[in-house]
Amino acid sequence: MSLTAPCEGSQKYHGKNAAWFLFAFCAKFFKSRKITIMEQGQSMRVLGIDPGLRNMGWGVIEVAGSRITHVANGVCHSLGTDELGVRLASLHRQLTDVVALYAPDTAAVEQTFVNKDGAGTLKLGQARGIAMLVPAQAGLSIGEYYPNAIKKAVVGVGHADKKQIDHMVRLQLPGVTLAGPDAADALAIAICHAHHAQSAGRLTAALAKATA
Repeated sequence: MSLTAPCEGSQKYHGKNAAWFLFAFCAKFFKSRKITIMEQGQSMRVLGIDPGLRNMGWGVIEVAGSRITHVANGVCHSLGTDELGVRLASLHRQLTDVVALYAPDTAAVEQTFVNKDGAGTLKLGQARGIAMLVPAQAGLSIGEYYPNAIKKAVVGVGHADKKQIDHMVRLQLPGVTLAGPDAADALAIAICHAHHAQSAGRLTAALAKATA
């Protein structure tokens, strides 16, 4: 997501009126996407969720200014031998417990692509529904990011593999013990959301300063 796009085409406005226009326009843009804006001195706890029917990764980080620290990570499992409804209910209970235990302020979920396996895509979509439903039931704002955007935010390139994601997550969260690749992906999603929130906060602060 481009953070400059919403302000394009506004060069015709001048002086303080231009600053107010940019502030109002960009503030509305970020609010519409439910990105949490962090004020200076505040901290934010972010839950990242990597949807999966068999293995649903989750990761929680704490963000304070430019500092990001690890809180917890894990994987919610469902048994492939159970009926689909039972598996979804199990994932719902486990993820609800995670939210209750770590009390995040906001959440982020990976967007999914439709692939050639229609049945597999449908099942993944149902699992993603659980990943969206649980934080929504807790009243959390939810960011959604495509895989390439997550990889670019964490690794720097949009086509990184899982080993690169694992490596960069460990670098950004020193000392972290990962519960597995799904948990590493979930932490990467949380880090991506934090970066977007930080960028939004810096832009809002700059625009507010311009109106002073």
